[in-house]
Amino acid sequence: MKTSKRIALAGMLAVSLPLAMTACKPIDKETGKPVEGAADTAAAGGEIAGLKGEREQISYIIGNQMGEQLKQIKDEIDLKTLTRAIDETINDKAIEISDEQAMTIMQAFGERMQAKQIAEMEEKSKVNAAEGEAFFAENAGKEGVQTTASGLQYKVITEGTGAKPGPNDTVRVHYKGTLLNGETFDSSYDRGEPAQFALNQVVPGWQEGLQLMPVGSKYQLWIPASLGYGEMGTGPIGPNQALVFEVELLDIVSGG
Repeated sequence: MKTSKRIALAGMLAVSLPLAMTACKPIDKETGKPVEGAADTAAAGGEIAGLKGEREQISYIIGNQMGEQLKQIKDEIDLKTLTRAIDETINDKAIEISDEQAMTIMQAFGERMQAKQIAEMEEKSKVNAAEGEAFFAENAGKEGVQTTASGLQYKVITEGTGAKPGPNDTVRVHYKGTLLNGETFDSSYDRGEPAQFALNQVVPGWQEGLQLMPVGSKYQLWIPASLGYGEMGTGPIGPNQALVFEVELLDIVSGG
């Protein structure tokens, strides 16, 4: 394969490597430019266990970056063939593959990977939906748990005495969000400061739950996927995944 345009990774490395090496050099205070030769000196003088000298260190760093980019498809590639291709390409001995052949192969691969991801998403969606349904059915019978008409469940931990926010109010809260298995995906406590937002900008479960709370309250909220991030999910929250929040309503900052 002679045409490098087919290998996006090579292009990225060609750009990133010089930038990475420049970033390792100290900056001259007067000129504001990297000190020439400084990176070579630093690499030669630096000791890293298992990596002797600059050549091994650079080789490992490049390989590490390639590995990170290939992690998501690690089960789809043959490392022996990958290593062979790198060696033969560097030494101008690569098997000739035309642009048309490469495009056909990679297009088919992309379509197969997309279909695989959709199938996995659908399976996760079914599992999460079943898990959520079973959880809410059991949780509804626990002491102190109340269920609204929408399916939101909540429990009063501390009942405040202040005003309740309206649908367009901006509130200040402390909260911790977890999945049903207890895994934390977001927490204002961990960040060390409360969060502030308008109720009409958050998921329906939050909108409904916060309007039940007088200022000074602390509630536990169990939010079904239909009142959260739905069939698609977002970030660490999977498709049809139910959420659990511990929320303190600190203040109503402004009205809508």
